[in-house]
Amino acid sequence: MDRDLLEVTVPKLEGYYASHRYTAVEVTHWYLDRIARYNPRYKAIVYVDPDGALSTAAAEDEAARRGGKAFVRGPLWGVPLVVKSNTSIRGMVTNDGWKGFLIPGHELVSPHDAAVVKRLRAAGAIVLGQTNMPDFAASDTNKSTAYGRTGNAYDARFSPGGSSGGTVTAVTANLALLGTGTDTANSIRMPSGTSAVVGVLPTRGLVSIAGIAPLDWLLDNTGPIARDVTDAAIVLGVMAGEDAGDFRTKGSASKAQAGPYTNYLKADALKGKRFGVPAFILNAAAAQTPATPPTPAAPDAPNARARNLGLRPETRELFMKALDDLRAAGATVLIEEDLLPESFSRLAQAVNTRAYRKEGMENFLRDFGPPQYRSAADYEKATGSPLPGTVIGGSGRQGGAPVAQRQLEADPEAEANFWEPQKTALAAFNAALEKYRLDGLVYPALQMPPNDETIPQPDGRPSSGPHSSTGWVNKIGVPAAVVPCGFYANGLPFGMEFSTRQWQEGTLLGWVYAYEQATNHRQPPVLVDAPRPAEDK
Repeated sequence: MDRDLLEVTVPKLEGYYASHRYTAVEVTHWYLDRIARYNPRYKAIVYVDPDGALSTAAAEDEAARRGGKAFVRGPLWGVPLVVKSNTSIRGMVTNDGWKGFLIPGHELVSPHDAAVVKRLRAAGAIVLGQTNMPDFAASDTNKSTAYGRTGNAYDARFSPGGSSGGTVTAVTANLALLGTGTDTANSIRMPSGTSAVVGVLPTRGLVSIAGIAPLDWLLDNTGPIARDVTDAAIVLGVMAGEDAGDFRTKGSASKAQAGPYTNYLKADALKGKRFGVPAFILNAAAAQTPATPPTPAAPDAPNARARNLGLRPETRELFMKALDDLRAAGATVLIEEDLLPESFSRLAQAVNTRAYRKEGMENFLRDFGPPQYRSAADYEKATGSPLPGTVIGGSGRQGGAPVAQRQLEADPEAEANFWEPQKTALAAFNAALEKYRLDGLVYPALQMPPNDETIPQPDGRPSSGPHSSTGWVNKIGVPAAVVPCGFYANGLPFGMEFSTRQWQEGTLLGWVYAYEQATNHRQPPVLVDAPRPAEDK
């Protein structure tokens, strides 16, 4: 089975099922066996549900047997996948990376599936378990108080990035075929760049975030992580859709490009296209990029930790090679000093969401919390400790004064705080594309190589990296996707990010597909099944 299932794709697996080469139970067992063998070293998956996964697989096999030749499989029928542990799964603990949601007797056991989990299940997916993530998704590394540190699949000493580092590690290591990630400032895209996988951040509103524990609900988003673009396109088509539980999805069906997204995957999709490189990313000084971030000007703002991070020389070198690949595929690439300079970064930073942080968590607990606590106040009463300010608008992860919390819908300052700055930054983005007649932008998925987390960092603090300068994408709500673009000299992956106008996911996926087909940069990691050293938690 190893020969068939290592690096298997969704279409290939569906072919095996159609020809009766394997059953869903057999394939699920194969993935569970790999998890048992390799997860103790890489710590990608915080909770494995073998009984649930095998029960689902057996039910699908029986349905196919009874249906005979007339049986129609869903787009993800029999596909084993993993779900990030901030995303609600009925009957499982939504640990959100935090030990406080795992207190015995007070676990955050979800009464419902998140909207995206419902859609994945309806398409036939088999949920293997939940992936590790940093507490509340509030870090660029993947260390959690719930489970410890996830190691990069290409070398477990190094960081896979956060906060979807558990999912990217599971997917690139073939512990699952696919996975879900979430992204508030870079958390699907940056980890995808460290691990030679494809990560897609959709236009905000294409996919519902209902049932996902929020870090900052006005910036949070969710999307697929896969080993190739075709699989990512299939999963995004399943995840997308309007949902009454997320008001920002209203009307998305009429705004989005018509599906299926696989229709846009053409090998010549880059020919004649024009891309620009944001000046504020390319021109930042490399000396400013430590493995732990500088103190931000705006404490606790998502991506404030990444402002002004320099582009490391070795990262710049690989990026320039990737641009040569783009040109060889028929695209034009522009590098201009006034193409989204530092002033654009400041516009994006002006989008202020901190006053509304608590509203997101309150709504989540109301709808997806356990009977013991359906609010932040209930949680404190039940456990004797408050929820951290990171998720209810207190001082937060970078310090700073607490911010008075408000309801977005009732706040007379909401337009000035959030909506108008977002419109202004989005208009600047679109104006830059129009000025230079660009189809989209390209830039490194992160500003530096993955860092070794088993050694002291240059400034003496624990690692919180690697880092990116891509949180502006969430601030303006445009889509982006990361694709593998080669490897550093030490064998760790490098990824490049594409972004474009809102609601252009099909076009975006076509570009990354064409790049993937022209370069074939992905190479799977060689895993080690020896236990991780005891001191490396």
